[in-house]
Amino acid sequence: MLLRNACALLGPRLSLAPRADIGESGGAFDRVASRGPRPEARRGEDVIDCEGLLAVPALVNAHTHVGDSIAKDAAPGRTVDEAVHPVHGAKPRILARSRPDHLESMMRASCASMLAGGTTTFADFREGGPEGADMLARAASGLPVRPVVLGRLEAYEDAGAAPARRRRRRGARPAAAAASAAARGITAAGIARLLSRCDGVGLSGPNENSDEALGAYARAVRRPRLRAIHAAETAASSAASRRRTGRTEVERALLLRPHILVHMTHATDADLLAAARAGASIAVCPRSNAALGAGMPDVPRMLAAGCLVALGTDNVMVNAPDMFREMDYLGRATEAMREEGRGRAGGSLPEPRPLDARAILRMATVDGGRALRRKVGAIARGMAADCILIERHSVDLEPMHDPWAAVVHRASASSIRAVVSGGRVVHGRV
Repeated sequence: MLLRNACALLGPRLSLAPRADIGESGGAFDRVASRGPRPEARRGEDVIDCEGLLAVPALVNAHTHVGDSIAKDAAPGRTVDEAVHPVHGAKPRILARSRPDHLESMMRASCASMLAGGTTTFADFREGGPEGADMLARAASGLPVRPVVLGRLEAYEDAGAAPARRRRRRGARPAAAAASAAARGITAAGIARLLSRCDGVGLSGPNENSDEALGAYARAVRRPRLRAIHAAETAASSAASRRRTGRTEVERALLLRPHILVHMTHATDADLLAAARAGASIAVCPRSNAALGAGMPDVPRMLAAGCLVALGTDNVMVNAPDMFREMDYLGRATEAMREEGRGRAGGSLPEPRPLDARAILRMATVDGGRALRRKVGAIARGMAADCILIERHSVDLEPMHDPWAAVVHRASASSIRAVVSGGRVVHGRV
């Protein structure tokens, strides 16, 4: 496929090219020309005239729970723990009562919804152990989407158990600590079986996992697989970690050696600096945090600390997996926080910069791909040939003075002429 005459946002900086020719081969972009000689079409290649269209990298949803598609709108008025706690929340009760075939069909519908909205890659925290990962694989089978499946073993730390710090004071030896983790089902063999079906692990949170369990996952999950964990989502979970262990959730989450920390809504400056030093990216989910009363992620402060930040829609119980809505909400809510005086650095961070539309769009494309360690999220040579072709003259976008702001604050699924995945038009038509 060769896209001719597209206005395009190119490369890792989403640089504007008023007229570009973009070619692919074998599912990856291999020709990107915005000036100089135009690339010749290859024999038999489909050539598409993109006059009047804006080519944007396909969206990357860095955090989802599509298993909760069975429980849409079941969470209004609930707190995070009441809605989605893996042991005590409404979510595990609903999932336990759901027919597997019904659940699988709802998950497939969410995958199709993301594709229609321009998302071709998403990272999913998949409950249910190896069988849960298999269910998502079946749900996405045949759809031109790329699920990054992050599984977990259904074994959680007893909230009433003595914290690891006190166990160590009583002289627990490493072998005893390992046995304690194994007693809760966290074994090397169990993790290996899980990883045979998954792209990595996605853990509930530090408060539901002992230090020994976090260490077991850290040792077992090797490249190229990913380690991810929720952290510092609520004030209550942050306080519980300090009360039980004397450490912040983020300090304990870093025992996993995570590639991705999810939420970080209540992370301290020290937490953010520690995450940046550890090379952990952050996936923020502002609409979910707002809907569940958890607060608002302070993205400018995260960026000031040197963190890579990606964007996700989180739980389908709470939100439609719509990245256009997520980008728009993040921009507007962050501006409101700035006006209220939030988003300012503490003594240990540089002064944060305002969050502009281009930075938000990068979080939903380029930086999402970087966080997931996948060659997705940018129109550049060697990257997956995934992009969205947006109608520049659609009623909601014309006249388009600022393409980044237009995509972030005004575009929607209805603005999309076509979605391209792996070099094929998979939704819409051109």
